[in-house]
Formats: sequence, structure tokens, C-alpha cells
Amino acid sequence: MKTMTMFLLLTFAFVLAFALNDEKNHEIRTLSGQKGLGFYGAAAIGYSQMEAKDALLIGGRAGLIFNHSTALGLAGYGFFNNLDGYNLPVGSQAWYSLAGGYGGIFIEPIVGAFKPVHVSFPVLLGMGGVGLVRNIGPGTWEDPFDIEIPENDFFFVLEPAVDLEFNVASFFRLAATLSYRFTSNVELTGKTPDVLQGWNFGLTFKLGKF
Repeated sequence: MKTMTMFLLLTFAFVLAFALNDEKNHEIRTLSGQKGLGFYGAAAIGYSQMEAKDALLIGGRAGLIFNHSTALGLAGYGFFNNLDGYNLPVGSQAWYSLAGGYGGIFIEPIVGAFKPVHVSFPVLLGMGGVGLVRNIGPGTWEDPFDIEIPENDFFFVLEPAVDLEFNVASFFRLAATLSYRFTSNVELTGKTPDVLQGWNFGLTFKLGKF
């Protein structure tokens, strides 16, 4: 774990240095003499696994883009796992799902922003909460689930990522995202402390002034 963390931090430092150097060679200035300032808002959907069960993540991020090379802003995601549990027949035993969310600040070095296909390296640092949700089985459409949350915990998160980004239009970018969640230990009955750590694959849809 420590080796992987050090590798990711060194990679991030290298990419940031490269992006800043690339910006010096492709500097764009406005009529006022100021360098370019942009912004974007994004919706994201992702797939992960938590305790060897499929998990869905939905969220987004919003930030400012400085000099076409670095974005800075806020991001947040919600998640739940054990998706197959919703297909359990009536009368089956109760199952437990992990549900929660996390968010914080992010910094995103962007390499080759002027090219139609390029990469960026967003890194999120923040905190979140997770709970065990108990479902005793499907019910009627009016009251489909009897849910209770027996316990929960908070955690800190560091999530470095790489985005393969496509400039679909001047105001719209589509990114395929690969990230890894590092979290502090969580204390939930029957779950390992690192249950939330793992890879995430997803799509990010960005709208803004780039």
C-alpha cells in the first residue's frame, strides 16, 4: 500500500510539472493581457466492487480551469453495492448493502488540452460516510422495501485518477475514467476495515468553457 501510494504521488508530481511546462509553450492570452480562465461542471457514473460485489457510483464535480492546464474545484459521489440483492425472491433472508458517499476538493493537471484526445489526472482529497443498509426483501410497489440502517462510520479518502478525454465540442468533453480509492479504515460489523478501497471505472460528462 505504501509503495503504491508513493508511486501515485510521484506520478502526479511528474505530470503536474509536465503540464506546467507544456502551458509555457502553448500560452494563450486574452485582449486584457490575462491568461485564459475557464470552468466546467461534470456528471459522472462509475462501476466498482466493494467486498466482491458490484457497486454503482454516481456524482459529479465542478471547478475552475487555469491556463488550460490545471483545474481546481469540488467533487462528490454517492455509492451502493450488492446490486443483485434487489432480485431476491419474497421470503428470502435479509441481505446487507453498503451505501454512502464522499466528497472534497480536487486538483486536475491537464496534458494536451488543445488536442482532440488528451489526458488529465484528477486527484480528490476529502471525506465521506458509509452505512450498512438492511433489506428484508421486495414488497409492493407502494412500499417496495423495509430498510433500516443499523450502523455507520466516517472515513477519509484520497482518490487519484486518469481521464482519457475527448473534445466532442468546444463546450463539451467526454472522459473515460480510471481511479483508485484509498480510504481510512471503517468499522462496520462483518466488514473488513479496507472494504471501500478499490478500483473505479466510469464515464465523466463535462460542460463548460475550456
